[in-house]
Amino acid sequence: MNILVITGSAHRKGTSAYLADSFIKGAEEAGHEIYRFDAAFKNVHPCIGCDSCRNTGKGCVFKDDMQELNPKLLKADVVVFASPIYYYDINAQIKAVIDRFYANNAALKSAGKKAVLMLTYGDETDESAEGAAASYRGMVKYLEWENIGVISAKACYVLEDIVHTEYPKQAYELGRSL
Repeated sequence: MNILVITGSAHRKGTSAYLADSFIKGAEEAGHEIYRFDAAFKNVHPCIGCDSCRNTGKGCVFKDDMQELNPKLLKADVVVFASPIYYYDINAQIKAVIDRFYANNAALKSAGKKAVLMLTYGDETDESAEGAAASYRGMVKYLEWENIGVISAKACYVLEDIVHTEYPKQAYELGRSL
């Protein structure tokens, strides 16, 4: 199975990166092919809704790192989003990538893909993740993908907060179960 993991954090050793690493370890042990796209370290221009991708047949007007991601996205059986929550939603780095899915909308919709959402945040209430979860559920429903898991790691502000919780094990087991 081809699995695309899209991370959003600018912290290579942060909480959401740790969850992504745990998921990847489990998925690799299960024999799956993984491609990781660390959006915070890539050049991804935000979508401007110009519709050139649909009207010209030449794809997106921006020739950036989405050219690297798009073939992997189209090939993926599973798409995993690993995002820190800074302010009640997925972070801007992942949101920019998701908005650029627009250029591949016809190919992505009804493609039979599966999706996973992994969130980390310092707050101790579930409310902080509700916006991200709602956006994810709406996207998955629209694309007609199957949601196969959501891990919402609250009270995980820094790496030390998450290491000895059940969240990394949940991510590992989810990756391994595919």
